[in-house]
Amino acid sequence: MRVLIELRPSPELISAATDSAAGISATEITGAVPGFTVDTGYRPVSVPAATVVSDTAGGPGGSYVVRGEIPDDDPAARAAVAGAPGVTGIFADPVIEPVLTCGDTGPIGTWTDVADRLGRDELTAAGLTGAGVAVAVLDTGINAAAVQRAAGAAIAIDAARSWNPAGVRGTAGEFPVDHGTMCAFDALIAAPQATFLDIPLLQSTRSGGSRMDGLLSDALAAFAHLRTVLTAQPADRRALVISNSWGSFAPQWDFPVGDPGNYSDNPGHPFNVIVASLDAAGADILFAAGNCGRDCPDGRCAYPERPITGANSHPNVLSVGGVDTGGQRVGYSSQGPGRLSDRKPDLCAYSHFLGSTAFGADAPDTGTSTACPVLAGVVAAFRTRWTAAEVPPARLRELLRSTAGDRAGAGFDYDYGYGIVEPRALLAELQKAAARA
Repeated sequence: MRVLIELRPSPELISAATDSAAGISATEITGAVPGFTVDTGYRPVSVPAATVVSDTAGGPGGSYVVRGEIPDDDPAARAAVAGAPGVTGIFADPVIEPVLTCGDTGPIGTWTDVADRLGRDELTAAGLTGAGVAVAVLDTGINAAAVQRAAGAAIAIDAARSWNPAGVRGTAGEFPVDHGTMCAFDALIAAPQATFLDIPLLQSTRSGGSRMDGLLSDALAAFAHLRTVLTAQPADRRALVISNSWGSFAPQWDFPVGDPGNYSDNPGHPFNVIVASLDAAGADILFAAGNCGRDCPDGRCAYPERPITGANSHPNVLSVGGVDTGGQRVGYSSQGPGRLSDRKPDLCAYSHFLGSTAFGADAPDTGTSTACPVLAGVVAAFRTRWTAAEVPPARLRELLRSTAGDRAGAGFDYDYGYGIVEPRALLAELQKAAARA
């Protein structure tokens, strides 16, 4: 069984690793852990303690996570690993997959209709174009040429700050046209001058993997990379938006709910911890709510209830549902409550429109996979003017929720969250606050 184990190495070992250009290796950290086969190709990931925010790898109270295998269905073997010196936890490493869509209906409107509904002209007039803002798309990789053809304008890819998981070959902006290309196009609608970081997380290299999937351990490593990207920015001008149109759909890949190694319901899982840490450091993090809506669930949806799981339901992220250009919830958009936070999804954004043509000339950009980067583009546009130092991510989430169009008239509901994103209302609120300051 593939797992993540969390360890707290000796201060001497950490000090030696800090002095080495190669850093600390997985075998150095684990030593001889009985019953655990370490994955030497996976670089150890530094995870700060849940209540600690540090810009230093392995900072106060922090630990390291490595990936490997333990025997299947062997409680004694698992207990032996858990009791090894330095081991502080054993956690699930579930398969993660893109949030595709069920249903075969044609597009409702076009991406220019979405631009109109988002008020892109008004945002541009206010200087909110995403210029100077980094948008990380964690997906199958971006094909910049295809995005440019569909958008009629270039997309800026920052290859230096992009990142590939171990074993993934390819160049930022030059991956085959697929799900990640769609996501990048959709983020560009509201933020045409943003700079994109290409993180091909779902380029599977695991044995038995499908064409588009990955592992949560690679997402953990990706977030560790993005933490270095964020902390390299001046503290008073930090602007990093992270778009995640993927999730874990099947409990079979996870430890049971209540098990300390569980991911879906456990805020102490290392990935959920690093999400909170990155939010506290100033990143805006968005996750698709998923396509397990009761009206039209994706065939992979295996949770019998509360399908917004793990980081997709994290209290420190924007969990994004989907509506069509007419403002109706698309039937596949997952409903709350969420597992880590009850009030999920947070907001809805637009989906099921003709846009990137990544899957064919007449095929819509669909799913909450589309809604998530559409909203990520809105966030990036506002970060052009209001950095995380001025409006922290938690405050921006509050403002997005309070200015949303309340579709159901209840303030919050499990279908639409707080409503449909309304960038014009958000702009008016921030401009009023700036005038009062």
